[in-house]
Amino acid sequence: MNRLPFYLLLSALFVACKTTLPTGSFDRNQAPPTPDYSQLNTWAAHPDKSDPADRTPCPDVSNEQATAPVDVFFLHPTTYTGDHRYEKHWNADVNDRRVNDETDGSAILYQASLFNGAGRVFAPRYRQAHLRVFYGVKDKKSAQAALDLAYEDVQAAFQYYLDHWNQGRPFIIAGHSQGGRHGMFLLRDKIEGTPLEKQLVAAYLVGWPVRADFFKSLQACQTPDQTDCYCSWRTWERNFGLQVFVQNPDQIVCTNPLNWSTRDGEYAPKTANRGAVLRNFCQVLPRVTDAEVHNGYLLCVKPKFPGSFFFRRKNYHIGDLNLYYFNVRENAQLRARAFLHR
Repeated sequence: MNRLPFYLLLSALFVACKTTLPTGSFDRNQAPPTPDYSQLNTWAAHPDKSDPADRTPCPDVSNEQATAPVDVFFLHPTTYTGDHRYEKHWNADVNDRRVNDETDGSAILYQASLFNGAGRVFAPRYRQAHLRVFYGVKDKKSAQAALDLAYEDVQAAFQYYLDHWNQGRPFIIAGHSQGGRHGMFLLRDKIEGTPLEKQLVAAYLVGWPVRADFFKSLQACQTPDQTDCYCSWRTWERNFGLQVFVQNPDQIVCTNPLNWSTRDGEYAPKTANRGAVLRNFCQVLPRVTDAEVHNGYLLCVKPKFPGSFFFRRKNYHIGDLNLYYFNVRENAQLRARAFLHR
């Protein structure tokens, strides 16, 4: 299982010169096989199997999936990064052990696990688009086709979940980065304005910009216990973020995960941070950083953790959830209780 330190994971994700570009134009006939979601091995996390989403960072925090009346449909971020020579195709194969190990040892362990206190965690493997579709690729048509293929799998997995395991239970939609993007479209295309919306506890669409007008009626969460709403944020180092010009920042939804406000300038100090889970999964780091909504982004001071001296990045994208692990965990539990008691 991948145990790379947090700051090394971040560096690996954003060092473009070390990634392999997809070769040739997207060809659907050359795409990896379509996933069969009736097979448990096509799920990175599932209540009927033992997986990293079952773990908790410390003994006094319990995995509540066995008795939870709520489900969580979690969409992992990009782990198909081109770090290896063979990773040069537009989409990953869900049977690729190397990619799956990376997914399970990073996103499922460090992100999906934070939701096991709120509900049963379902996290499908999908033919995720290559990291480079988001930058540095001139063939935009192929990049879009790769994302569309990945989203097709997400829709298929969600439908299979509904048909076989949901049984009318309330659910949370959660995703980070590429997973946040797919979750955003899934929420709009398959849930908003349908009978399924009555089952929606909330959505955490993290690490991807969500425009305030993207949904027809669904609104951003404004209070910590609001339901049938969504949260979204992307995290930058404070001084760097203050110098960046953002066009039409008021059109991008940004939620402060320390106080759950979307108001620009809304600040929460480090003391409100219930605990991050970064380098060592079994080490909880309270008060590691603060949070402030500013121009459609979340700003925070450089987090302090063992080894942070070597951490030079200003974009804290990979830590969007981990920097606020326990705040998000407890908030998902709060919204689930509010939904059940409303």
